[in-house]
Amino acid sequence: MFLKILIANRGEIALRVMRTCRELGIKTVAVFSEIDRTSPHVLFADEAYCIGPAPANESYLRMEKIIEIAQKQGVDAIHPGYGFLSENTEFSKSCEEAGITFIGPPAEAIRTMGDKTTARQMMKKARVPIIPGLEKPAEDFKSVQDAAQEMQFPVLIKAAGGGGGKGMRIVRKESDLKTAYERAKSEAKLSFNDSRVYVEKYLENPRHIEFQILADQHGNILSLGERECSIQRRFQKIIEESPSPIVSPDLREEMARAACEAARACEYVGAGTVEFMLDETGMFYFLEMNTRLQVEHPITELCIGEDIVAWQMAIANGEMLPEKFEQSRGHAIECRIYAEDSTNNFAPSTGKILEMRVPDGYGVRFDSGVVAGSEITPYYDPMLGKLIVWGSSRKQAIGRMARALSEFQIVGVETSIPLCLGVLQHLDFVSGNYSTTFLEHNLSAVLTDMRNNAEERQQLSAVVAAIYREKTKSTFKKETKKSNPSRWELLGKQRNLR
Repeated sequence: MFLKILIANRGEIALRVMRTCRELGIKTVAVFSEIDRTSPHVLFADEAYCIGPAPANESYLRMEKIIEIAQKQGVDAIHPGYGFLSENTEFSKSCEEAGITFIGPPAEAIRTMGDKTTARQMMKKARVPIIPGLEKPAEDFKSVQDAAQEMQFPVLIKAAGGGGGKGMRIVRKESDLKTAYERAKSEAKLSFNDSRVYVEKYLENPRHIEFQILADQHGNILSLGERECSIQRRFQKIIEESPSPIVSPDLREEMARAACEAARACEYVGAGTVEFMLDETGMFYFLEMNTRLQVEHPITELCIGEDIVAWQMAIANGEMLPEKFEQSRGHAIECRIYAEDSTNNFAPSTGKILEMRVPDGYGVRFDSGVVAGSEITPYYDPMLGKLIVWGSSRKQAIGRMARALSEFQIVGVETSIPLCLGVLQHLDFVSGNYSTTFLEHNLSAVLTDMRNNAEERQQLSAVVAAIYREKTKSTFKKETKKSNPSRWELLGKQRNLR
């Protein structure tokens, strides 16, 4: 196994990978931007090195700097986490050229599945069902217009070279097509430096179902079951659960087989996720493949009792997968906790976390990259962490998540906690009768429930904030009386931190 791994990421996912490394006895190297100098992932690592100013393109996206540090510090492998460089073909190749193992799929698999139209062509060849649409990027607006007329509205214009909901526009009538096309191209260029787009048929009220797969270097591919990811806002996932409340055993087997065929078609190695859309008739279609660790991987871990990050490392080290894993048990739910104000058009919320009280108890897990005192800035993704619960049944898991959310207190920034609680208590979610349009149709009702419960939470937050202010005043008075070095300076002397 590897002796030292550099984690080319920050926050929650960097900590998540480091914890597995520590369990396996592997030394960890953190990289950080100037603004992240005191972040939890920096303090947790065995070594940490600054790679630049706050903007990601001047720090976490600096491939050459990251590889330079890895070489200088004798790193065996680099784990990219998710986001940033995790699906960057050039970074994967650069690691290989530097003699450092990239804990992820081969560069060619990243390239193939990262280009949505190339991936669609490959899936069609592998007989994996795909949504009707263009199989090559649109040459111009006329080709988009012709395809839309042939498929009939509504259609979806999508970025060819990226994902994450960026560069996507739903078009329901022809008069809106030109504007949507231009905006999708512009957003795709801004987000991925690639303005290519294509068009496919838009499915009304679909379910978003994804399958976690693992593939080793010996040709073995396993499906670890599905996750339901249909609670979304503007194509961004908010709540996920596993297993899906709508997928039958027969459908699960059929979709798992298609997911494994998708991985086999691109000669995949490592942990990956094959995403499908499931329509109202029960037909499923390939959506995309994420060639990295997914944000929502913990709910699969809780259901199968396996550490997916540990398996990523084992596979990268050349180890072989078992013939099968234990059958999925129980039910798990994940709520993404964002720093945003759901009642103010989901505006980002920045500032210092004055106090944070994390829920606890049996079956509750919180994967986070922040603590009380952390500064939430506009430079990075607003996700503070992921609240995950497990229960022996879906009913128990929903009750446990609702209890955990009601206990969760974060003071200093607005969060998505009330929104998640509102969704969990909605009858359509409880019944399992929901689709990707859930928030589009029910946001008003969910926000009304949130406002009804807001007064009590605001009063509690005000009390906690007042206590924090008094505590800060007291601490400041004590510290100004002495000239001892700060805790950070003391820690820096004990660790290899530059």
